Amino acid sequence: MPHTAPTPVPRPSAPPHPRRWAALATLLIAEAMNLLDATIMTVAAPVIHADLGGPASDIQWFGAAYTLPFAVLLITGGRLGDIVGRRRTFRIGVAGFVLASLVCALAGSPAVLIAARAVQGAAAALVIPQTIGLIRSMFDGDELARAMGSIGPVMGLAAVCGPVLAGVLTHADLLGSSWRAVFLVNAPLGVGVLAAAPLLPEDRSDRRPRLDLTGTVLAVLGTGLVVHPLIEGDLGSGSPRAWGALVAGLAVLAGFGAHQRRRSARGRSALVEAGLFRDRGFPAALAASLLFFAVINGLMLVIVLQLQLGPHTDVRSAGLTLLPWSCAMALSSWIAGARLVPRHGSRVMFAGLAALLAGALAAAVVYAAGPATSYPWPLLPALAAGGLGQGLFAVPFFTTALRRVRPHETGSAAGLLNAAQQLGGTLGTALLGTVFLRATTTGAPTPEAALRGAGYACWLAAVLLVGTALAAALMRAPLRTRSCAHRTVKSRAGHGG
Repeated sequence: MPHTAPTPVPRPSAPPHPRRWAALATLLIAEAMNLLDATIMTVAAPVIHADLGGPASDIQWFGAAYTLPFAVLLITGGRLGDIVGRRRTFRIGVAGFVLASLVCALAGSPAVLIAARAVQGAAAALVIPQTIGLIRSMFDGDELARAMGSIGPVMGLAAVCGPVLAGVLTHADLLGSSWRAVFLVNAPLGVGVLAAAPLLPEDRSDRRPRLDLTGTVLAVLGTGLVVHPLIEGDLGSGSPRAWGALVAGLAVLAGFGAHQRRRSARGRSALVEAGLFRDRGFPAALAASLLFFAVINGLMLVIVLQLQLGPHTDVRSAGLTLLPWSCAMALSSWIAGARLVPRHGSRVMFAGLAALLAGALAAAVVYAAGPATSYPWPLLPALAAGGLGQGLFAVPFFTTALRRVRPHETGSAAGLLNAAQQLGGTLGTALLGTVFLRATTTGAPTPEAALRGAGYACWLAAVLLVGTALAAALMRAPLRTRSCAHRTVKSRAGHGG
């Protein structure tokens, strides 16, 4: 039965000019908190594991427990903002994020930390989708363009600062806090955001969608069942339980797809707009996002693990090692957006993939050459090449991915791309991290084994990048191909041919 359209909600008036920019700063700090928390864990995870103990796979879970719920709940979080109000949902999410951060800082066991990280990820899924909607409600015209343009530099700065901040805070051991300081830093940031939240206007959708709770549960359950055996590393040993979980997860995800199609056919709100899959371009974009960010997150984790488990580099030096990657990414993102993409369009993606592939192969050569017990200085240029590639790819990717999306599908498409990015990070942590840890922990855990495991992970990253390039090529298929084919079929049908 079709739903009756609700009474339109009056659009809130924008706050006065100075307050709007203060409100924008509040939203950007919340965005940066999320990225900082994801990148900080990459550097701090080995230290946390050494302190709390537990199996080696917990190192991967410290990151995946955050990104997995964040990925699968992003669209639901956006829908909640449409229904109950974006400012209200934003405040609830920030409050939950801060409280979960405090639990993380006080965790006395890996299980408590992993559970609190999952709550953090779910809270972030309430916060992040509200940002764009609130910015659009406060600005228009040239001011809107400037406000939206401020997101990229802030995210780039957070990406640069995250690993360094993790290394500095953990190494400083302030008041004996060690790694716990990386979570405590969220408290003053979060309290400041909550204090400034009244500057934000309340805003909600004129046409409020319904929540798809069944679809949300299926998405969470399916992805969890798929990721769990990948992180635990039981598939390689032929464990029936692991393979059973993987098959069950794929079946649940297939059921999720069927549920979405049925819901769309009945005219009800679905998590995924069926029209996005009308041709191969957008599914290819999702695959490219999944594979690309699997490489990025997986390589970051492996590089830090090798440094700390191989030559026993301290956590501050491990964080600073990622600085060439982060700085090159920030610089290449700016150059791509300002110069290259306006001139060369989506072809810049392939230059980025080539640079990232060169960086991964160069890192594999460095790991093959050794030595295992000293700091790998030749790795730094390889990391700079990887960061260069990330910036060159990411800027044109999202524009290309959304170019064939119809206006009413933009919100769903952006949510799916963000979800694929986060899920890709989870899978990369699982796949590359497992390859590294299995090579390192099989037999005696030696620096040579860590070097060998890092090399294996780099080769796997290279394979995933080839898959990314194939998916990116499908993204660029001309729009007219499908429309012309469609017109040809209609013409033949009309003439009875």
